Amino acid sequence: MHPIMSAFPAVNNTAAPDPTPFFSQNLVNPPLPTNAAWQNFALNKGNQSEYIHPYLIQSSHGALTVCYPTRVVNTSLIFQVFLANIIISCAPSGSHKITHYDDLSVTLDLPGPLMVPLVRGSPYITCIVKGGQLKFSTIHAVLNVSSFNGYTKHKIQFNNGQTWLLYSSAPLKLNSDLSVSGEFLGVLRLALLSDKFDQVADEKEGILDRFSSCYPTSAHVDLTAPFRISYKWKTRGSGDLLMLSHSVHRQIMTVPGHDKVISEFGYRSMDGDLVGIVGDSWVLEETPIPITWYSIKGFQSDKEMQRVVSALEQDVADLNPITTKSSYFYGKEIARAARLALIAEETHSHSLIPRVREFLEQHITPWLDGTFKGNGFVYDNKWGGLISRNGANNSTADFGIGVYNDHHYHFGYFCYAIAVLAKLDRNWAWRFKPQVYSIVKDFMTVNPAEELLYPRLRMFDLWKLHSWASGLTEFPNGRNQESTSEALNAYYSAALLGLVYEDTDLIGIGSTLAALEMRSAKAWWHVPLNTTVYESEFVQENRVTGIVWANRRVSELWFAPAEWRECRTGIQLLPILPITELLFSDVGYVKELVEWTVPALSRKGVEESWKGFLYSLESLYDKDSALQKVKTLKGYDDGNSLTNLLWWIYTRGGSGRF
Repeated sequence: MHPIMSAFPAVNNTAAPDPTPFFSQNLVNPPLPTNAAWQNFALNKGNQSEYIHPYLIQSSHGALTVCYPTRVVNTSLIFQVFLANIIISCAPSGSHKITHYDDLSVTLDLPGPLMVPLVRGSPYITCIVKGGQLKFSTIHAVLNVSSFNGYTKHKIQFNNGQTWLLYSSAPLKLNSDLSVSGEFLGVLRLALLSDKFDQVADEKEGILDRFSSCYPTSAHVDLTAPFRISYKWKTRGSGDLLMLSHSVHRQIMTVPGHDKVISEFGYRSMDGDLVGIVGDSWVLEETPIPITWYSIKGFQSDKEMQRVVSALEQDVADLNPITTKSSYFYGKEIARAARLALIAEETHSHSLIPRVREFLEQHITPWLDGTFKGNGFVYDNKWGGLISRNGANNSTADFGIGVYNDHHYHFGYFCYAIAVLAKLDRNWAWRFKPQVYSIVKDFMTVNPAEELLYPRLRMFDLWKLHSWASGLTEFPNGRNQESTSEALNAYYSAALLGLVYEDTDLIGIGSTLAALEMRSAKAWWHVPLNTTVYESEFVQENRVTGIVWANRRVSELWFAPAEWRECRTGIQLLPILPITELLFSDVGYVKELVEWTVPALSRKGVEESWKGFLYSLESLYDKDSALQKVKTLKGYDDGNSLTNLLWWIYTRGGSGRF
């Protein structure tokens, strides 16, 4: 149990697995990471691979397997194939323990003993051997093993076209069959030099030689300044540190000296080219974004505003009690109502606000004071976090909230509705501040040393710079996320809560993560025709991905096949908010996306709710056409409304009639 109490009652979470088998004794107490990029190492048997750029890594039967994956591409998916390129062990069997983790790394202790600090973006895999008989193996035929520098450097060539370099801090007698003569004590560093798919620069071996003596053991990311992200690695050995950057890093990295960027040194990855950067610290400067309650551009005329008010009056009159018990769908419905209150403020329809405020208070309070019938929020002492009462004993209830799926989606909608109600009723806001902060801290705690109930940034990946939605479920392709727009909603809504509570830290971290989530969505989920991240075969058939996995890109969704393009587009847009304008700021891409999606609307059975999202995007470049199509809609998403659609379209600028 924790020395401090949660604002919500504790529960025995039988849906989630036991964390104790894979965490060392000093780490096993909650809160523990539930959505980390290395989560497979702590689930089931711990033997599913994880993508630690640029390598796939597996820990199984006491051995570490390293793979530089080949890439398979077709029109509907991209994935990387795991093969046992090199297997390293010091013992015939056993399992690993996680002895350290941080923002950018995880350390596995394997039997032998063999300590492996897996630091994301390192071109080398580092193994600290504490004495014993090393064993190397591979599934490939070994063509040649060459030794250099007094047996401290080895070049290994396989029949699959790969050449690897192995460095050791002490002499290592590596034989032609990869057997080792004698015991070894020291540090090993393994790096791919080339394979048949890469055109290798002549300098690559020299670069790997030069930086082989300095290795990272851990890292920290500083987020204290808004829109500024600082990486700092702890290192051992001698010389400078060489790491790899992905494209989003390079977009916002403060320009290092010319001697720090090694553009001719890199690796391919699932996320585009990785490029070498020298130095044990980086600074990333994100472009500041506005966090506003209302539209950025505003209405163009009183006549257009009045058309929104007419719809608003009807939507407010139609507010009915919410019947669902699902934390996700319930959250969408209260957020939908909250949008009506803010649109009422923006259109000066103040007489409509009390009805919405009453609706929000009646529907949100029971979740916070424990009186909601049929579900509710509870605290899980096993991993450390908020879950739903229904999710505590059913791993599929509430979309797996009990196994830490989609927390930023569920709680993001609640945060939005709560922020609006708190804005309207300050007494209510302060009465329920402990519960409100518990909800937002579940997915957005920055300093666990000060907040002992929740792990640091549960959903957000500080190396990839976006969130993962899946939690304590083992997947062969690692973590995944479907809807970036719902992730954006969570961080935007947290920043709105910061405005209400005058909490500058909450505003700063919420807006920073929102900006990063948007940038990553544009890099890896949006697929404009001119992107170079993905191969042309995939790009030609996809304007947006379905699900982004750590080690895979697919066209289908969890709930829809690839050909349901309107769903793919809509899930990357909802909910429609003021910040949506920034997410879809590239109007050229938006036009490509809409034109790609429109043919899917001719399919029988297309739901009206998804059409509404497509028309809202069309309004960015053809307001009149979008308005006429919205006029024909017979239904809306449960988190959307006619009022919200018209508010969006009429605040785009330009002409339009309804």
